[in-house]
Amino acid sequence: MKVIILAGGWGTRLGNRDQNIPKPMVKIGNKPILWHIMKIYSYYGYDDFVICLGVKGDIIKDYFYHYKIRNNDFTIDLSKKNIEFYNKDDETNWKVTLIDTGLNTLKGGRIKQVEKYLDPDINMLTYGDGVSDIDIRNLVEFHKFHNKILTITGVHPPSRFGELIERNGLIESFKEKPQTSVGLINGGFMVFNNEFLDYLTPDEDCDLEKDPFNKLAEKGEIMVYKHIGNWECMDHERDVVHLNKLWYNKNAFWKVWE
Repeated sequence: MKVIILAGGWGTRLGNRDQNIPKPMVKIGNKPILWHIMKIYSYYGYDDFVICLGVKGDIIKDYFYHYKIRNNDFTIDLSKKNIEFYNKDDETNWKVTLIDTGLNTLKGGRIKQVEKYLDPDINMLTYGDGVSDIDIRNLVEFHKFHNKILTITGVHPPSRFGELIERNGLIESFKEKPQTSVGLINGGFMVFNNEFLDYLTPDEDCDLEKDPFNKLAEKGEIMVYKHIGNWECMDHERDVVHLNKLWYNKNAFWKVWE
């Protein structure tokens, strides 16, 4: 099962933090939030990632191409051109596929463009800016049990996000960013049968939350996995400060790997 991470959009609300790097590379502690998201999945045994690149995607490519050097101490013998690493990381099982899906492509188009890199039956999908203490194992089991095309993780964050309207776990509609919200919103951490890809096109203007989600909702093919635990995203500069405060105070709720 592959894990798609959407990491190509414009991060326009982080002030100066994302002027030189894409939002998924903004750090929590000394690691980009993208790394934290991958560690959550890896803890549950999902180590095969497909990252959809766009804005400043070369920076993400460079990070993983030089991953071992960036994340380990080492001794380099310049005369023999040998490097001895003092391994601190445990991401040796990770397989990371990095695909440029266009500078301005919407999320649906990005997903469709990486279709050939996915597994033929079930895959997972999340955004490159959200962390959670979600149990991925339970999420996958829930998806397989209800036998619908798509599972979305519903969380209870602030009202600035789009709202999921559901009844008994079945998605009825998807409302874009209401002024006030008391219900669930899409927190990422999605699972889908590959039939979902038939609702997408590789076109730049193929969105994810509008037509595809609503068409599936009308057909009764989306279920919500209600996560009652913690979830936060890096949407504004204040979120960066808050997440770093949690990390350095050893209150990082998403650090399920330790």
